[in-house]
Amino acid sequence: MEKLRHMMNPLDFSVEELEELFDLAGKIEKDLPGYSHKCDGKILATCFYEPSTRTRLSFETAMIRLGGQVIGFADANSSSAAKGESVADTIRVISCFADICAMRHPKEGAPMVAASKSTIPVINAGDGGHQHPTQTLTDLLTIRSLYGSLKNFTIGLCGDLKFGRTVHSLINALSRYEGIRFIFISPKELKVPDYITEMLRQKNIPYEEVIKLEEVIPQLDFLYMTRVQKERFFNEEDYIRLRNFYILDKEKMALAKEKMFILHPLPRVNEISVEIDDDPRAAYFKQVQYGMYVRMALILTLLGIK
Repeated sequence: MEKLRHMMNPLDFSVEELEELFDLAGKIEKDLPGYSHKCDGKILATCFYEPSTRTRLSFETAMIRLGGQVIGFADANSSSAAKGESVADTIRVISCFADICAMRHPKEGAPMVAASKSTIPVINAGDGGHQHPTQTLTDLLTIRSLYGSLKNFTIGLCGDLKFGRTVHSLINALSRYEGIRFIFISPKELKVPDYITEMLRQKNIPYEEVIKLEEVIPQLDFLYMTRVQKERFFNEEDYIRLRNFYILDKEKMALAKEKMFILHPLPRVNEISVEIDDDPRAAYFKQVQYGMYVRMALILTLLGIK
């Protein structure tokens, strides 16, 4: 019997294993009907202790398109967590019903606790401000599909770089590839945490920190926009002051390369003007599509289905 495998962190998979995963996602994209019965009889449990639209629906759609079925909850209040049940006990129960589980939790490390007690594969669907591995897999697949590889490009990450778990995960994941240069664009209050810049320095990976997007946009191959997350702020005043700090519009896009792609983990609030949606460089809705393919590939991989 194959060893039980979980996905807690994008670094759980080697670069080679990620290549295989992305190759599989590429095959799924080209032949969706060919995969429509791969998970017949299998059940995915989605345990979402925190609100989510895209991630939860993406997981559910991925399993349904593979021929499997879905059970679960979309809110901690509609689960036994409201009665005080621990994550460890919940996963032991879920393990009796389902073949694989995707869990989102506001507390860092909660999916890791679940994985340690589970008899089925557990996928971390986001824990606090910590990790969001399947969003990172989505981002990597999107970059690879649009650019042709995961090497030798400059990526600008803009907005909330302090609390944005998608940003932290992506920087860590990209730090394993050659020739990547990072430009961090944020107000001082939302700059990237020191542990990340320290890691980049140790690995001799070039990065710079700036406040103005206009200054650096001409250098970028990718621009990863993020929203200022109201739910991660302790006071309303700071949020109101910073929420409109960056708005990507046609004027700024006129300064960018012809082939600079815009990514965004979504939901968008107002940091990308809707006038950009028709720009061929806007790749954030394509990103959503790639997210479904990569989750389909991940489910098949963790279930050991060839």
